[in-house]
Amino acid sequence: QVQLVESGGGLVQAGDSLRLSCAASKRTISNNAVGWFRQAPGKERESVAVVDWRGGNTDYTDSVKGRFTISRDNARSTVYLQMSSLKPEDTAIYYCAAARGPVAGLTRRDLYQYWGQGTQVTVAS
Repeated sequence: QVQLVESGGGLVQAGDSLRLSCAASKRTISNNAVGWFRQAPGKERESVAVVDWRGGNTDYTDSVKGRFTISRDNARSTVYLQMSSLKPEDTAIYYCAAARGPVAGLTRRDLYQYWGQGTQVTVAS
């Protein structure tokens, strides 16, 4: 069983940057694709970014392309989401999730087996 813990959220101003971390415990996630998702109040959870097991392939939802970067450090069993040029519409609870296999599509939420509890990101205008 994999346990995922997100950290790094907070309250920032528009234009600021934040780096979220997703740390795995109990079992490594070095063989799993990992995705970041977010859910704003009153909205459905949406996919944000995904990275394959080696970190060589990434994908992003259009609204964050060029602003967010997903990366991973398998030695630390941690996946990061570097967020820059933050906008108020990025305000949401951000979740990380580990897929069942080494690769996973950005929108295939059914492939993600283990989920963290989320970290709040609030961007003030």
